[in-house]
Amino acid sequence: QVQLVESGGGLVQAGGSLRLSCAASGFTFSIYAMGWFRQALGKEREFVATTNRSGGSTYYADSVKGRFTISRDNAKNTTYLQMNSLKPEDTAIYYCAARRGTNYAYRDHEYNYWGQGTQVTVSS
Repeated sequence: QVQLVESGGGLVQAGGSLRLSCAASGFTFSIYAMGWFRQALGKEREFVATTNRSGGSTYYADSVKGRFTISRDNAKNTTYLQMNSLKPEDTAIYYCAARRGTNYAYRDHEYNYWGQGTQVTVSS
């Protein structure tokens, strides 16, 4: 059974940091590219960050570039999203997703598996 389980969300003040984790099981993690997306209340889901299957290549949305870092540990079947200098507009449910293939992707329809999400709330 395929599972992606996010953790690490919570409430933080503006300027603070959080580290999200996404633990994968039920599939061969190392052959999947990984991505993070988010959905704020009343808005459509949007791309945040993605990495290829080795972790050697990454791509970010302009809104988070320079503040967020995506990484992965294939030995632990886990991907991470380090979020620094958080802003109230980063408040959303954050989802991790897995895409079979070598290369990363920023369109959500290219992903095969999704987690249930973790809430991130940034207070001003």
